[in-house]
Amino acid sequence: MSNTISKKVLLSFSGIASDKPIVSELIRKYNLEINIYRAKIGNNEEGHMAIGVTGDEKLVNESLKYLKSSNVEVKETETGLIWDEEKCASCGNCLTHCPTKALHITDSHSRRVEFDGSKCIECLSCIRNCPFGACKSFF
Repeated sequence: MSNTISKKVLLSFSGIASDKPIVSELIRKYNLEINIYRAKIGNNEEGHMAIGVTGDEKLVNESLKYLKSSNVEVKETETGLIWDEEKCASCGNCLTHCPTKALHITDSHSRRVEFDGSKCIECLSCIRNCPFGACKSFF
C-alpha cells in the first residue's frame, strides 16, 4: 500500500541546471504530480521555481535527492513569499489585502501580525501594501 504525500518545495537553479528538463523527469521517472506555482528561469541563468510535488512518499523523497544531485538547491517551504517578522510593525495594513488570511492576528491583546505560509497563495498583495517592506517575493 502506498503512502501518498504532498510537499511544497522551492527550487533554485544554477546556470548549469536551468536547461535540463527537470520537471518532466520528476513526472516520468518518479510518477509524480507536479503543480508549478511560480517560476522564473532563463536560458543559462539562475532561476527559481516554487512547485507542489505529490506522489508516493518514497518516490517523492527519492525525487528530491535526484534534484539535489542535479545541482538544484531544494528548500521545503510553504511559499515563495518571504515574510520578515523583524521588519513587521504589526500595523495591520496587510490584513485586509490578504484574501486567505495567511497574514493574520491570533492574539487580540498583543495585536501582533503572524504569517501562515500554508495559506499563502502568493497573490503578492501584501508586498504592494506593506509600508515597512516586511513582505518580499523570492522571485
